[in-house]
Order: sequence, then structure tokens, then C-alpha cells
Amino acid sequence: MEESGEQAGSAACRVFTFKDAKSPEESLSVCIPEVLDPQYGMYVWPCAVVLAQYLWFHRDQLRGRAVLELGAGVGLPGVLAARCGARVSLSDGSDRPRCLENGRRSCAANGLRDVGVLGLSWGDVTPELLLLPPQDVVLGSDVFYDPQDFEDVLVTFVCLLRKNPEAQFWTTYQVRSSDWSLEALLHRWRLRCVSVPLADFGADGCELAGSALPGSHTVHMMIISRRSEVDPPAQGSPSAPRHAACCSAAQGKTD
Repeated sequence: MEESGEQAGSAACRVFTFKDAKSPEESLSVCIPEVLDPQYGMYVWPCAVVLAQYLWFHRDQLRGRAVLELGAGVGLPGVLAARCGARVSLSDGSDRPRCLENGRRSCAANGLRDVGVLGLSWGDVTPELLLLPPQDVVLGSDVFYDPQDFEDVLVTFVCLLRKNPEAQFWTTYQVRSSDWSLEALLHRWRLRCVSVPLADFGADGCELAGSALPGSHTVHMMIISRRSEVDPPAQGSPSAPRHAACCSAAQGKTD
């Protein structure tokens, strides 16, 4: 990992350089200001580098596409997508102004003036969420960190599907417990999931983009999308009344 000596307040700029294994001369460096702070969204996590590598590998698919990053924090994946020509919005919790400021700082460090940074609370149907234009790709690195947030994250994606039913959720997650599963929630919200082997996009090493990440952490990549009519029917599951408003807006769920 390369690190610059530049400081932005208490933030140090960390540089990630992504290279093309088939064309070594083709590369892209992204500068991410990090803050030594226990808050989750103040520095780059292992999952973010893996997701950014996936975006770099598929960079030709990003140009001109609308991309929203959930729980962006310092926003490495979203910033890289913007550098590859995507129309990007970064989001984090509306109650986490320091994380939102970090996202703005990352955009400034990479000369990105057209990237919006907004507060979105997962699972809440807010004007900010409803006013977003149709999104082609939703990004999330390690947003499946706490099981109590799993459904809220999926509900936010389901709401976005109302404007573009073909949108996909590209997400990486770190294995923390073999007991955790999204299967029931995916059935409930009429979603499907496809796992993507890290070797398919050059992310199966312990050091990516010139950094020491993801290290020894076990990270997985998956793509979540709307389940089609030909997919297996959803299994019955309890209703979720607190998400009723979003359920209605997103054309319902399977009870």
C-alpha cells in the first residue's frame, strides 16, 4: 500500500492502485483519506477493497451507469466507480455526519465534483430515498455486518427496485458467524442471490491494489437481484409490519 504524507485535518491519504493483470500498463490510483477513529466509516475495511477490485475488473460496464453506494463511509468502491465513468451517489447513515463528511473528503481528494453524498438510514422510506433517480447498481461493502440490520439493508434495495426492477446489488461481506444467513429474508422480499468466486475477478489474494487488504479475512462477493417469475417460489415467512410502507412502494413482499 502506498501512503502519501498529505494530511487533511486528522485524515491521512491512503492510495490504492488497481492494475490490469492482462495489461500491466493500465492502472488507476484512488486516494482515500482515512481517520484513526473507532467509528466504522472512517477508514477502509477489507470488504471495500474486494468490492473495488470487482468494479475495476468490470470497469467497462460502469461508464454512464447510475450507481449508489450504501454505508459508503470513506467510499472506496463508489469513488472508484466514479473514476471509471459511473454516475455515483455515496450514502451513509443520516445520523453519522462525520462519515458523510469523510465521503465528501474522498470525492474532493479524487477531483470528483459531481458525486452526491447523502444521508440514508437503511429501512426508512425517506424523501432522500424516494427522490433518487433510477439506479442501475447498488453497492455495499460489509453492510451485512450486524444481523439486526440485514432486513433493513435489503428493504432499502427493494425500494430502489421500484424505479428500476433490473437493478443489481453488488455486495461483499466478511464471514463472522456460520449461523448467519440471508436465505429467509431473500425469500421474503422476492430476491435472488448469486455468489461470485473471488478468483473470477482477481481478488483471491491477501493483498489487493497495493495494500495489505483483505489480509487473512474471509470475504465473499455476491450479486442480489429481483427474483424472476421462473425462479422457485418464495417460502412462507412472518410479515414485517414496520416495513409496510416500503413494501407497498416496492410492489410487496412474500408473506
